[in-house]
Amino acid sequence: MNDFLTYGSLFGSSFLSATLLPGSSEAMLVALLIAQKGSVYGLLLAASVGNTLGGLTNIFLGRLMPPKGQGRWHNTAMTWLHRFGPAALLFSWLPVVGDLLCVFAGWLRVGWLPALLFLAIGKTLRYIVIATVTLQGLQWWH
Repeated sequence: MNDFLTYGSLFGSSFLSATLLPGSSEAMLVALLIAQKGSVYGLLLAASVGNTLGGLTNIFLGRLMPPKGQGRWHNTAMTWLHRFGPAALLFSWLPVVGDLLCVFAGWLRVGWLPALLFLAIGKTLRYIVIATVTLQGLQWWH
């Protein structure tokens, strides 16, 4: 697999994983790290940028159409956004709730710059933790 396909595939998987569509970017990152495909920093960049842009897509969708319905996840996401403001997007990497946080942030018209900042920080930190644990595990294994 050449570098373009390596980073592009991870970017695409990360982007889709951050939208309302299902994805498995964490598994792909771990697999690429184990296979030693690409540089660690390049993989982290591709995953983080893709996932952040996917989160921004959810914010954009939230600005277009307000969410309908109520439920546990709806109430949790709205509570976090009202309590923490844009900083709640640090948790946008969480399954289910994270996607809703992004959509509701758009619905509440959270500013683009704070949204981008907190999305990028939260999503990048998640990938750094996954990469660190994977690489430490590989060192321990060998």
